[in-house]
Amino acid sequence: MKDCNPSPAWFPGSLSVFFPAYNDAPVLPALIEKTFAVLEECVADYEVIVVNDGSRDNTAEVLEDLRARFGERLRVVTHPKNRGYGGALRSGFAAATKEYVFYTDGDGQYDVGELPLLLEQVNPEVGLVNGYKIQRQDPWHRIAIGFLYNHFARFLFRVRLRDIDCDFRLVRRSLVEHFDLRSTSGTVCVELVKNLELYAPEVVEVPVHHYPRFHGRSQFFRVRSLLNTFFQLIRLYYRLVAAPAVRGYARRLTMRAGRAPARSPNP
Repeated sequence: MKDCNPSPAWFPGSLSVFFPAYNDAPVLPALIEKTFAVLEECVADYEVIVVNDGSRDNTAEVLEDLRARFGERLRVVTHPKNRGYGGALRSGFAAATKEYVFYTDGDGQYDVGELPLLLEQVNPEVGLVNGYKIQRQDPWHRIAIGFLYNHFARFLFRVRLRDIDCDFRLVRRSLVEHFDLRSTSGTVCVELVKNLELYAPEVVEVPVHHYPRFHGRSQFFRVRSLLNTFFQLIRLYYRLVAAPAVRGYARRLTMRAGRAPARSPNP
């Protein structure tokens, strides 16, 4: 990883960093402090955004204290009610104003100190730099469910990215602006990655560390959330894969019919 200390602000572009947060109050102070430390060394033009997705703990109070400490470069987007992970990501992308957007979860399971690993990969052709977990640090049942989900989604949507479920992503914002993201659950990651693979000139993958979750509880690995994710995945498959295939087949039939020679009338 590039050493930021000798040459401050070596990243050539501007950067929005955002964190979707739901009941992550114990983690946020250390996360935000480290984020600003990393950005100060590597990026000249940046902003940090936290999307408080209807948290029921004291996340709002913690974020107010952090805003008083870090000033205008820390912005907070607040959802009065929980909109789901997809809703939080959509709000984060909508709030971002810089050339590139990086996001990761607000629960502290990824190390924002590894952000420079992604920044190093940026060039004019790269539209997405995506992390992949070196080793998942979760209970065995979450590892098993995540493994099945990742392989099922990759197969269903023909996604080449090895770890759809790794939310440690750096994206060129001009690409995302054209996407009509609709998912409200974790399915939004499949929707985002599928679109990026279709339209990004180049996709780069980088290994990153994953850490145990010490506070709160994941919203994804609950029965209701898993069922909701499954049904959203099916709807997403119809919208992104099945429907375009049917429309393309219909267009080809129409074109063939138009090129077919007219039959001569019977004598």
